[in-house]
Amino acid sequence: MTTPSRVPTPQEQAKLDAIKRQWQQRRAITQNLSQIKNKVGVYSGKGGVGKTTVAVNLATSLAQQGHSVGLLDVDIDCPNSTKVLGITEPPAHIDGKLIPSERFGVKVVSMGFFQQNEDEAIIWRGPMIHNVINQFLQLTEWGSLEYLIVDLPPGTSDSPLTVMQTLPMDGFVMVTTPQPLAILDAKRSINMVRKLKIAVLGVVENFTGEIFGSGGGEILAKELETPFLGSMALRSDYRDDSKPTVLNSDEVRKEYQNLMANLETRLISLRQSA
Repeated sequence: MTTPSRVPTPQEQAKLDAIKRQWQQRRAITQNLSQIKNKVGVYSGKGGVGKTTVAVNLATSLAQQGHSVGLLDVDIDCPNSTKVLGITEPPAHIDGKLIPSERFGVKVVSMGFFQQNEDEAIIWRGPMIHNVINQFLQLTEWGSLEYLIVDLPPGTSDSPLTVMQTLPMDGFVMVTTPQPLAILDAKRSINMVRKLKIAVLGVVENFTGEIFGSGGGEILAKELETPFLGSMALRSDYRDDSKPTVLNSDEVRKEYQNLMANLETRLISLRQSA
């Protein structure tokens, strides 16, 4: 006698449907990003440490070296990458796809393009942020890229968690400043990334010099056994905001060339050990 299969309860069916939707979304995202060789997140434990500045200058430096590069700004609450790049032309919409805007050889998608007033606060709860991030990941037509640099929201809350669980990343660059509190928050964020079984590519120390000191990022990298990718000095060159600073300053350009070389070495090492 055949035992009839049990019909799931409404609650069980809702959970099954949610799991199915998540799987379908992740599959669609993976397919949409299949032509991107390296997907690198730029992340920080707190705001104000220069995460977006590092992301934009890294992307611009890679493009200047002849690499095909995209920059995805998923800091939905405070999207600043368009401001640093000085780009205002929003992405085009063709056949349901977003075609990224481009400047200095970098393809760009950001929530900043969709604000009517840049001074307006984006006050959204987690599900709305999650939906926007998913739309960016599924609908953007990046084409073939060597690098996609992803500017993440800071901290360990719902927004960065959504990105980490949704976007298949090759790893994260952690940006910190030398002060003890910034180092502590960076350590917390690195531990979050590791709990999610995602690679930490290394640590970048920003704003080094007489004012904030130096060396905290190297100590953090050594303590957590991850590479130290480089330091970026606090320079007056950054006051010229007409374009990314790597295009205006030889000293800053050299710092980012060092970062690029160390990042490439780290990515190659991870692939060889996989």
